[in-house]
Amino acid sequence: MLDRIKRGFKKSKTKIIIAVILWIILSIVFVAPMAISIKDATTNGPLNWQVLFETLGKYIVNPFGSLGTAFGVNYIGAFWDVLWKFTLVYIIAMTFGIIKAIPKTEYADIEHGSSDWSQGEEYRVLSKNKGILLAQKEFLPVDKRGNVNVLVVGRFRFW
Repeated sequence: MLDRIKRGFKKSKTKIIIAVILWIILSIVFVAPMAISIKDATTNGPLNWQVLFETLGKYIVNPFGSLGTAFGVNYIGAFWDVLWKFTLVYIIAMTFGIIKAIPKTEYADIEHGSSDWSQGEEYRVLSKNKGILLAQKEFLPVDKRGNVNVLVVGRFRFW
């Protein structure tokens, strides 16, 4: 089980790095303006939707300015409140992504048609010089005694 989890992390390592970078970008571009907008919209009691959307539109076009404003004395509490909630939802989504990347079986992503079991055997049967062409440097000799039948697996394409 531990090996499957390690392979799941290894398989999704680049996706995790991309997700962390995306989290940073979304925190700057989305969370800071949202925190400022929520704080301004709830200043006079219940949430005022008109103020929320106006300030969100104003601050979302200037993400670094809104990040500076969010770290101001008036908005820092609202920023951390929105940031930890956003981070919690983001971590839950990342956890589901990693769980989906964990291989279902021990043999996932391993080639099933490997010819490693036949090491050395092909050199006793095949010829390097002449016969029926099987590969670039492999020939099946026709002067061999016994069975010289060839099974071709795959498809032929004629252009």
